[in-house]
Amino acid sequence: MVDLHHNTKKLFTISDLSREFDVTTRSIRFYEDEGLLSPERVGRNRYYSPKERVRLMLLLRGKRLGFSLSDIKELFDIYDAPGEEPNALAHSIRLLQSRRTLLEQQRKDIDAVLKEINSFERQCKKTLTAMGGLELLNSNNSA
Repeated sequence: MVDLHHNTKKLFTISDLSREFDVTTRSIRFYEDEGLLSPERVGRNRYYSPKERVRLMLLLRGKRLGFSLSDIKELFDIYDAPGEEPNALAHSIRLLQSRRTLLEQQRKDIDAVLKEINSFERQCKKTLTAMGGLELLNSNNSA
């Protein structure tokens, strides 16, 4: 963390944020190029305010939840507009509901695929046992 010119406002370097959030400096610069982060510049150095640090944290959380960068940028733009917090919250709720619906469907799809895999595995084991080759399964597992 850097304290420029003995300011009371603490600033973070790109390396600070990279280490803290386990992302590359290249990723952080990419988010800056996409208009998602706006660090202060002193010469060639970038310094990130606590607000920019929070934005990076929210951006990474949004990505983990499956939001696109354009969705995240749209939310940031709404939050940054004066008097738009209720709209931003309503929009956030709609995005979260949509994402939840998608994830619930993916969970159902995964459960169905796992059920098929388990069924096929049981069928293969039954056939292998009938052929007298069950020891092949055990010998391959230890290799």
